[in-house]
Amino acid sequence: MSRGASEATLMQPGNRGTHRGHGREVRAARRAAASARTLNILVKVAAVLSAAILLFIVIYILVMGVPHLSLDLFAPVYNSLNHSLFPALINTLLMIVLSLAIAFPLGLGSAIYLVEYTRRSNPFVRIIQLTAETLTGIPSIVYGLFGLLFFVTVLGWRMSLLSGSLTVAIMVLPVILRTSEEALKAVPDSYREGSFSLGAGRLRTVFRVLLPAAMPGIMAGIILSIGRIFGESAALIYTAGTVAALPTSVFDSTRTLSVHMYVLASEGLYIDQAYATAVVLLVIVVIINFISARVARRITKGAAHA
Repeated sequence: MSRGASEATLMQPGNRGTHRGHGREVRAARRAAASARTLNILVKVAAVLSAAILLFIVIYILVMGVPHLSLDLFAPVYNSLNHSLFPALINTLLMIVLSLAIAFPLGLGSAIYLVEYTRRSNPFVRIIQLTAETLTGIPSIVYGLFGLLFFVTVLGWRMSLLSGSLTVAIMVLPVILRTSEEALKAVPDSYREGSFSLGAGRLRTVFRVLLPAAMPGIMAGIILSIGRIFGESAALIYTAGTVAALPTSVFDSTRTLSVHMYVLASEGLYIDQAYATAVVLLVIVVIINFISARVARRITKGAAHA
């Protein structure tokens, strides 16, 4: 075919429209590829910045705190000479145990009810979800004031381990509820259908099939809750107090590690001990997160083998 014939063919209305459509597709593909490359670069930059900031904070705490670690900081009794963090450490562990003993059954039970026993279009479920999300965003100082007014004043429990534990339990309850709910929703419906087809009831399906499969997500909520309890100070100052001694009952005033660190730093005379406390706090959080992750993997593997 001659060159003139080819040009005549391209000049036909149908062929010109096809050519323009192909050109638009090529340009759209190029723009999509450029957008994907730009997004990929931005995501990598954000990841690097996040890791760099976290690494800087960890290194700074270690550099400032490790040189001031000593055996006096782990003395059984706190006094003005050793500034021991040991009572605060034990109080923190007690606070975690009591708070999770209250919040975890309530949060997990509520999540099971919302996912497995109600319809997802139920308005009641939406109200609960909205309430949980709202409670998650409330500042901790508001929880502290509530605990001060209700547990400390109205119920007369004073500033105590019990008042602080209940206040923190209310704080972490929405976290456990929402993470457990999303973890249960992520379990495929085929697990439920297979269990029901074998004759298992709903309750047996929940505890023998769904919970083991959702355990990594549930443990993630527990880890987040433990981290928040470890780092909480504002609410506990108003509800648990600042007494640096081991409690003899749940109605005794206590001081957690974060409150202990805050008190040392606010006095302005024991900044080195405050940094050393921060190192211990950081190490304990890492250890607890590692143990929780291992437990979640063990449970998931056991469920898979079963």
